[in-house]
Amino acid sequence: MDIFEKDLSGAMVSPDEPGYDQLISTIFDTMKTAAEMNAKGWLSQEEVHDYLHRITGREIDPSTTLLPPFYVDYGKNIRIGKGCWIQQGCTFFDRGGITIGEGVFIAPKVNLITINHDPNPDNRSATYGRPIVIEDKVWIGIGATVLPGVRIGYGSIVGANSVVTHDVPPMTIVGGNPAKFIKAIEIKDKH
Repeated sequence: MDIFEKDLSGAMVSPDEPGYDQLISTIFDTMKTAAEMNAKGWLSQEEVHDYLHRITGREIDPSTTLLPPFYVDYGKNIRIGKGCWIQQGCTFFDRGGITIGEGVFIAPKVNLITINHDPNPDNRSATYGRPIVIEDKVWIGIGATVLPGVRIGYGSIVGANSVVTHDVPPMTIVGGNPAKFIKAIEIKDKH
């Protein structure tokens, strides 16, 4: 298992491991590509998608919109579904893996953080990741932060400035710090 596979697996990764310098170099290259995109000013979505392809190594569906600036660390562990809308100023630290379903709305300044540090102060520079999964048709409000290992269920809403530390069940609204259940989303028949 190389350093990239180990990092994605959730195992602890420390700066003294073989390949760590390659991991950091890749992160800096990705950050440089994102900074280049962000410095360009207004870009067409085709141009943004070209940058996202360079960052993620994947094609982004034309129905998905991302508005720079956009901040990212590794990039290669991001998967974005069709019909998503990702606003300005979002930060995706994806070393643990970020999966975004279809039709997801992500408001400005949302942070998706999959990496954490060893709680032992003598080993604090070591990190480990946990994936974030955002299911279809989720709406994440402005300034929210989603922490490592969280799954946000289908159709849910995360309130503005919330800090999501635990899974969110489908069709619910959560908010606060830490985010707590507010209510279930009920769809009323329009007839």
